[in-house]
Amino acid sequence: MSRPPSFVPPACARGALLDTTRGSFAVLDARPEGEQTRGTALLLPGYTGSKEDFMALLEPATEAGYRCIAVDGRGQYETPGPDDPAAYAQQELARDVLAQAEAVGGPVHLLGHSLGGQIARAAVLLDARPFRSLTLMSSGPARISPSQRSRVDLLSGALQTMSMREVWDAIQALEKPPLDETDTDHDTPDLQARWLRNSPAQLIATGAQLAGEPDRVDDLARVPLPKHVLSGERDETWPVPLIDEMAVRLRAHRTVIAGAEHSPNTDRPGTTAAALVEFWDGVERTG
Repeated sequence: MSRPPSFVPPACARGALLDTTRGSFAVLDARPEGEQTRGTALLLPGYTGSKEDFMALLEPATEAGYRCIAVDGRGQYETPGPDDPAAYAQQELARDVLAQAEAVGGPVHLLGHSLGGQIARAAVLLDARPFRSLTLMSSGPARISPSQRSRVDLLSGALQTMSMREVWDAIQALEKPPLDETDTDHDTPDLQARWLRNSPAQLIATGAQLAGEPDRVDDLARVPLPKHVLSGERDETWPVPLIDEMAVRLRAHRTVIAGAEHSPNTDRPGTTAAALVEFWDGVERTG
């Protein structure tokens, strides 16, 4: 489970609803000061995550001139979703992303973390025109590793028989305790509140996608869009050598964030933001 450093937006960002042709989505909209904007980025969170996972990236990105819009997808945290698992089919989620990009206006730099990366890939494969570039952050070429598939299967089974609160309590019982009394990043009220507002149907449906996603790298490689593959130096969800190989197949710009694992955006946000800005700047320069 991702652990953002805070659920309080920085001064550059505000919580809002993004109205689209496919409904309204809760977002954090972070804008540069003044009227000069170098570009706009649309940020998609991962499995069990939310827009707050990008919180620490927003200030450095806006200082560099980029408007950043972090989104709760349907059924994630502050964006409600139906109880029907069919509503969370990958193609439906991809069409949501296309509608979000249209509502923002103009081609956007698309970034997806983990599950969000595979949804972003699906959106680009449907229609690449709304996008200036694609960044896959800690998101691999196909299904997740065997150990992670086991965890997702266990969670999905629990969600079918237990309440969200009961599942939360079970997760906390299984996780490691804090290292010491100063470690307050364990079982915070904000994390619990976020978990309880996720749709169980969404978690079950997207968990199945992660466990069964086919390799679509060759299809994506044929799309003439600047691509960036970014990860930490360690990752249990997709082994880093597999992510390296994907970047080669995509002919993508590659960034490895030292000291980070599956969530560079929360592990090393300053370094991650600098890498994103460097990539986006290059895309903007080349037109």
